[in-house]
Amino acid sequence: MVLKRTFLFHLVALATVAIWGTTFVSTKVLIGSGMTPVDIFVCRFVLAYVCIWFIAPKKLFADSWRDECWLAAAGFCGGALYFVTENTALEWTLVSNVSLIVCISPLLTAFLVIVFYRTETVRKTLLAGSVMALVGVALVVFNGHFILELSPAGDLLTVVAALSWAFYCLILKRLDVHYPTLFITRKVFFYGVVTVLPFLPVLPFGFDWRVLARTPVWTNLLFLSLVASMLCFITWNLVVREIGAVLATNYIYLVPLVAMLTSAVVLDEPVNAVMLLGCALILAGVFLGQRRVHRDK
Repeated sequence: MVLKRTFLFHLVALATVAIWGTTFVSTKVLIGSGMTPVDIFVCRFVLAYVCIWFIAPKKLFADSWRDECWLAAAGFCGGALYFVTENTALEWTLVSNVSLIVCISPLLTAFLVIVFYRTETVRKTLLAGSVMALVGVALVVFNGHFILELSPAGDLLTVVAALSWAFYCLILKRLDVHYPTLFITRKVFFYGVVTVLPFLPVLPFGFDWRVLARTPVWTNLLFLSLVASMLCFITWNLVVREIGAVLATNYIYLVPLVAMLTSAVVLDEPVNAVMLLGCALILAGVFLGQRRVHRDK
């Protein structure tokens, strides 16, 4: 019964990253319609917060000010800091650089678990699978064109984004034992919006409400808010609770693969042999990393 339950949450993790992999297309549509990345983030999190309020526990605050601070940190790391650094990096460096560097998040998570949870061990098969999947991500991202143009500021911001997501998963590990998933997720959306406010004076934020009248805009915005944000943050938090932060983040490697397939189908972008080899390495790496699964909690 326990094995069936664990297997179920691995499937949930797969479904979650599959949805996240399609968000690049939706985001591209919204940006093409005149919305900035900050506009999209604020709208996503505000709408997700309003909707989750009706199903989440109505408890306003955590049991202690320390836990409330941890919830604020989760909202900052998994919301404002992650999206602001990643979206800003896209303006300063190549999309391929950002997509590749963000995928070091699973390795950073494994390292942080070793540092902060000394009783935890990270299996060699997981590290080997992570490296294999990272090589596969590189092949998919660079699309057979091995040209890495360095932009120190943009690349450094992307590393910060990957590190912030790793910290987000570790904070979830701390909070999951004390609070329901829906309560944590609701607070993450709230503090995500609150902590992005100080960035607004220096970021391009000027939402034109008239664009909402366009069908592609409101449909993609609803998808990003209700499915990719509210639903997927709930399922991701559940996955981290059940299978642990290290194993959960290993599935992040699948995001570029799904993004590639979605772009090929929806945007008619080309797929070549090198990218297919990268897909095979990603799948093999994730499979290797998930072998002999032991809870890291």
